[in-house]
Amino acid sequence: MTTAEPETLVTQDMINARGVWGSENTSYPVTESDIRKWAIAVHWPERPPRIHWDADYANGTRWGGIIAPRDFNPFTWPVERPARASAGPVPGQTPKKGENILNGGQADTFSAPIRPGDVVTSRSRLSHWEEREGRHGLTIYAYTETEWHNQSGELVKRRISTGIRY
Repeated sequence: MTTAEPETLVTQDMINARGVWGSENTSYPVTESDIRKWAIAVHWPERPPRIHWDADYANGTRWGGIIAPRDFNPFTWPVERPARASAGPVPGQTPKKGENILNGGQADTFSAPIRPGDVVTSRSRLSHWEEREGRHGLTIYAYTETEWHNQSGELVKRRISTGIRY
């Protein structure tokens, strides 16, 4: 007796979640020190741009003050981390169809800069998916959209992440 291949990897949970924003996460207020340390780390061993650490210089720019590097993440230092669901099969077990999971990358679009004092709120949703035959058989590409907004409601960043399952 052979097991039939699934006709789709789309689950009812995916159908129910499509387009529905999940719960929001809120960052601690961003400090100049957070921005400065991040800038030093990402530009090491070079000196980071002055816009990220020199208030006198930054005040004379079009931004009128210090701003964070675009890749700054205000959610890096949470006190508690939420539990995560399993990301695939248990090591040593043969995965079932659809349990092989790959990170397909992400694309970010930046808007308002993050500044000292900002409190950023994040929310995510399953935007859409594409399902097609690949070299490993039926494959699904699921796209998750994440938005960050500051305390004034301005969009800071939008990310589209691609998850691949086969």
